Amino acid sequence: MGWITTSRRRQISTKGRQMVLGSNGTSVTLKAYSPPPQAAQLQDGVAKAAFVVEIMADEVNAKGLTPAADMEITDGPKFYTLTDAVPIYDGATLCGWRLIAAGGQ
Repeated sequence: MGWITTSRRRQISTKGRQMVLGSNGTSVTLKAYSPPPQAAQLQDGVAKAAFVVEIMADEVNAKGLTPAADMEITDGPKFYTLTDAVPIYDGATLCGWRLIAAGGQ
């Protein structure tokens, strides 16, 4: 395991929270980290940017899911629709995903 994977795993495990990623009746509960919005993304004290979530690849791989646009992620009472899923590599190994979502219903 490379330093990128180790660093991501440590950050997600210490700062993350439980979320559910799913599509078409298949879902996986996973630990995810959503970085706080930057000051430039705040308007009237409310975040106006896309919802960005960092996850590890092993949790979705175990369920056979590949994150993609139009999947839903649930964060407590709110759910979001993915607009993009960017793979994160540690060398040649897929170690995680950066999920970009919109919504918040």
